[in-house]
Amino acid sequence: MANTCKQDKGNIGIETHNQLIWPFANAPADFYALRGMMKKAIVIGASSGIGRELSKILFRNQYAVGIMARRIDLLLELRNEMSNDVLAEKIDVSETDSAKEILTNFIKKMDGVDLLVICAGTGHLNEELDWTLENETIITNVTGFAAIANVAVKHFIKNGSGHLVGISSIAALRGGRESPAYNASKAFESNYLEGLRQKVVKLGLPITITDIKPGFVKTAMAQGDGIFWAADADKAAKKIFNAIKRRKSSAYITRRWRLVAWLIKLLPGFVYERL
Repeated sequence: MANTCKQDKGNIGIETHNQLIWPFANAPADFYALRGMMKKAIVIGASSGIGRELSKILFRNQYAVGIMARRIDLLLELRNEMSNDVLAEKIDVSETDSAKEILTNFIKKMDGVDLLVICAGTGHLNEELDWTLENETIITNVTGFAAIANVAVKHFIKNGSGHLVGISSIAALRGGRESPAYNASKAFESNYLEGLRQKVVKLGLPITITDIKPGFVKTAMAQGDGIFWAADADKAAKKIFNAIKRRKSSAYITRRWRLVAWLIKLLPGFVYERL
C-alpha cells in the first residue's frame, strides 16, 4: 500500500498528521482557495457496499470527501482509488462515547461539513433469537446511529445549515420474524430521523434530513433465500446521490420498492403475521 499508517490511541490515520488533510504541501494558493469553496461530505460506513460507492460518486462530483469506518485497511484502499486528498479515519459507531469524540474531531479536521451520510450498520438472520446477535444489532443500529446523528445535527444547528442522510431500510416498515432486532432498529432509525426533521423545521433552519429506505442491495448484508429486485451497490448509490441533490425527505431505493412499501403497509396484521 502506498501510504504508511500508524495507530494512535485506537485511531489509525496517515502517518504525517497535517498530510491527512492537506497532502499537497507545495500546492499553489488557488488550490487551497478552491478546496475551501467545495462542499464537504463525510460518509460513515464507507469501507464497503453503498457507503463505498457513494463516497466515490461524491468525490467525482467535486465534494471534499471524508471517509470513516471500522476497517481502516479497506478505507485506505478506497482512499488510494480516489485521491490522496481524501481524509480517512477509523470509527466504530458501537463504541458510542469514543465515536462521538472521533467524529467531532474529524469534522474539525475537515473545517466543517455540509453533508453527513450514515451508512454504518449491521444485521443478521436470527430465527434462533441469539441475544449476542440481537444486542450487536441494537447497539450499532440504534445507539450508535443516534449518537452519530446527534453529533451531526448539533453541528448543523450551530452552523445554521447542513444535510444529514441516514440509510435505514424498507425493513423499517414492519417487524420481521427472521431478524426482529434488525427490522426494529431500522424502524428506530426512520423515526429518529423524522424527529430530527421536525426539530429543524421548527427551528426554521435550512437543514435537510433524508431517510433512505433501500430494498435489497447486492452487499454482504443481503442474506436469505427470498431476495429479489436486488440492485447493484453502485446503482443504489447513484439513486441515493440523486435523492441528496434533490434534498428529499425520504426515498425508496430503487423506486420500484415504493410499490412494495405501499403493499406492506396495507396488509392487515392478521395477514402479515402469517407470512
